[in-house]
Amino acid sequence: MSAFEVAGDGVILRGDDDGDGPAILMLHGLSATRRYVVHGSTALERDGYRVIAYDSRGHGESSPAPSADDYRYDQLAADAVRVLDDRGVHRAALVGMSMGSAVAAAVALGHPERVQALVAITPAHLGTPTADPARWDRLAAGLEDGGPDGFVHAYGDPGVDPASLDLIRTVMRQRLARHAQPQAVAAALRATPRGAAFAGDQALAGIACPTLVIGSRDRLDPEHPLRIAERWAEVIPGAEFTVEDDAESPLAWRGGTLSRVIAGFLAGAGMTPRATR
Repeated sequence: MSAFEVAGDGVILRGDDDGDGPAILMLHGLSATRRYVVHGSTALERDGYRVIAYDSRGHGESSPAPSADDYRYDQLAADAVRVLDDRGVHRAALVGMSMGSAVAAAVALGHPERVQALVAITPAHLGTPTADPARWDRLAAGLEDGGPDGFVHAYGDPGVDPASLDLIRTVMRQRLARHAQPQAVAAALRATPRGAAFAGDQALAGIACPTLVIGSRDRLDPEHPLRIAERWAEVIPGAEFTVEDDAESPLAWRGGTLSRVIAGFLAGAGMTPRATR
């Protein structure tokens, strides 16, 4: 695995570039790291794709932004393009989860020539600023005051069954422990949800590349409402949509299975993996 650093706009982004074949750029969610798109699976690299993944500004191993306000979606989209430039990739498939799906959509709308295909995994909103900034402020304060446990306490109980809640809390603690600069993550928790990734759901109609939207059922993942993913798939021209069966755990949580779904979609969209050329 080849580690890299990309500097620009006052930040240093750190990531990995692995595999050989059509390029995939991975974009993670708010408060996550690059590991939490396909959850450590290397199936895409083994299948013949080049996978580029990096930690968003202030997250994981990447440096904090110059100021607490510098976590806007336009900056996150510019970071994604900067990584593609640094890696010498003109066009790539963008695979984004949650916040990362909004960043990917912003790049697809603002730089369509750079996006060969789009996979939006559990989008959390329709592009516009959050209607509940106070909740994000509580999460940020919890992380600042109490670390991962403080964040989990501020998160509370979203109303899922107890066994699932225990799993969610465990994953949260593991994910938050991966950040070198938790104060920067807290700044992002405050700033990013207050901004717009794109101008509302109708803007998604401007996405012209092949698109797959992966939803998640509200029973286990209420943070990413199924209706939001369904709306993305409805508005984006020609978009495909998939979601796990009701009795299954969320597809978005199962890295190996998720990778196979992504690979199947990309092959069908004309991004033939190197191994089968």
